[in-house]
This record gives sequence, structure tokens and C-alpha cells, in this order.
Amino acid sequence: MSAPPQCAKCKKAYCLFSPKEEIDRKLLPSFCPIVNYEQIIESAQLMYNDEYIKRIYLASSITEKKAYEVVRGALMPVYPRIRELIEFCSLIDVKKLGVAFCTGLHDEAARVVEVLEESGFSVVSVRCKCGAVDKTKLFVPNEYKIRDPNKYEAACNPIAQALILNNAGTDLNIIVGLCIGHDILFTMHSKAPVTTLIVKDRLLGHNPVIALYSNYHKSIIKPPTKP
Repeated sequence: MSAPPQCAKCKKAYCLFSPKEEIDRKLLPSFCPIVNYEQIIESAQLMYNDEYIKRIYLASSITEKKAYEVVRGALMPVYPRIRELIEFCSLIDVKKLGVAFCTGLHDEAARVVEVLEESGFSVVSVRCKCGAVDKTKLFVPNEYKIRDPNKYEAACNPIAQALILNNAGTDLNIIVGLCIGHDILFTMHSKAPVTTLIVKDRLLGHNPVIALYSNYHKSIIKPPTKP
């Protein structure tokens, strides 16, 4: 069995600087996919021949290119993610967009919808609590309700969100702050391709990368060790 890839532990990143045909394989770490997964990489390359995949991938590359400009002699990013989303959707010629959002990010979702509509897209949106289903109806014990365990507490309903947007015939769906796990279920059940615009992070203002850099958050990243 091939060694599992550990690219995050590779500090040289040879693949960034030379095509595989020119890389001295003796320099590559034992876990490198170039060494262990050559057949899979070649099979993947063939999959880009599919016209739909080709269209998405080319649009992604064009969007990436347009997101940079040379400013005062330096290559600098010039687009925020929402602008990249607009550029990408225009390039793949989608018309109807779906927004699946967390009710806690209603304001952000409303702003997203407004911006997308102003950019010429038809947009439909559905909040996580759609359907007004109590958590116990989705097999969550009362003890795991956030507030009063004996009262109604609306369940997030990502599968319903996906099915509703499927029914609406969206060309591409956008996640705005769905809970971890709920985003997975939404993506699993969406017929249209899915992209995430906002990742929920309740503590850090929906910017989870802060926890990786801030000394103030080191103590809360990992759960306490068990005795």
C-alpha cells in the first residue's frame, strides 16, 4: 500500500516550481503523491477532458488570474471573494443562484443576495430553520437543545434547504455560514455545484483562520486532554 500523502508537512513543495518530468525523484519525500500516486494523478488529468469540468476549471483559472494585478511593481490581490464569485459565475454562464444561509447570518445573506441581484443574477435563498421542525423530530435528544430542553427549538434543516433549491432549479448554490456538518449534508444533497462564501465561526466573526495565528486562541483550539 502506498504511503499516505502528507503534503502539509512538505516544506520544499517541489511541485510548485518544476513539472514532474523535470523533478529529481530522489529529492522527493517518501509521502509525495508524485512518487506514490502517479497513476491516480494521470487518471485525474484525463477527467479534465469532460466539457463541463473543463468549463468550470478554466473559469476558475481565469478568475484567479483576474484577481491579481501588478501594483507598483508587485503582484497584488485586487478582488474580494464575493467579486471572485461574481466573475466566476459570469464565466460559466449560470443564471440562477441559490443561497443556503444560517439564520444567524441573515444580514450577511441579505447583503449577498442584493449584490448578486445587482450583478444580474436571479437569486433564491433559503434559511437553515426552514420548515419550523423541532430538533427532536430530527432525532436530537432534548438535552442537546441550546436553550430550554423542554421547549420548541427550531432545527437546522440542511437537507430541506438542498431539496428546496433543487426544486427551484438553481445552477449553482452558495453556502453562507451553515454549521459544520450541516454544510456537509447540504452539499451531499445539492444537485447543483456548491461553493462556500462564508464559513461559520461563532467566536471569531466567521474568520476561522485567526485561531491558527493568534497566541490568544492557542489554549482553546484543542479540547482538554482526558485524564
